[in-house]
Amino acid sequence: MLRSRKVSMAGVAIGALALTFTTSVPLAHGHGWTNSPTSRAKFCQSGQATNCGQIQWEPQSVEGPKGFPNGGPADGKICSAGLGQFAQLDDQRGGAWPVNNLTSGASYTFRWYLTAPHSTTDFRYYITKNGWNQNAPLTRSALELTPFLVRSYSGRPPNDFSHTGNLPSGKSGRHMIVSVWTIADTANAFYQCSDVRF
Repeated sequence: MLRSRKVSMAGVAIGALALTFTTSVPLAHGHGWTNSPTSRAKFCQSGQATNCGQIQWEPQSVEGPKGFPNGGPADGKICSAGLGQFAQLDDQRGGAWPVNNLTSGASYTFRWYLTAPHSTTDFRYYITKNGWNQNAPLTRSALELTPFLVRSYSGRPPNDFSHTGNLPSGKSGRHMIVSVWTIADTANAFYQCSDVRF
């Protein structure tokens, strides 16, 4: 009886320890972020942006409904993919996010870091309109809804994680680029917002 009680108590202790680890350590469940241009999520993960909350541990997990711009995250929640734990990504911070300096109309290579490649429909890149409100949460009305670059994969996993094309011409000052990686075999896509200056 005493022996079985000791074994039982040891099991409880191990279970409690396991529960502590699973509830206190952020878990990474998937899947990718943009390194070029560096996204808000990546700036948070690297510590170049602070007061970011949970995204600093999970820059690869900004995953929401696919179908953008007709579907996908609600206006004002595009950068967080509608995930409350990543709401800091939707805060414009009065223009205080780190920026990527780009040249309007130039050739540019977009690069993703993927922690888990998926069967892919495509990667699409959107940019804000001239005169957009930089202080308001990002909405579809602030974006040019025709992507300026699309790379299709027809359901295959990506065999490369970079896409070269021309940046939009006629841009100056501060803008945002929204990069959308649409997954072929789930209902979701990954969203990354990058602050840029032309």
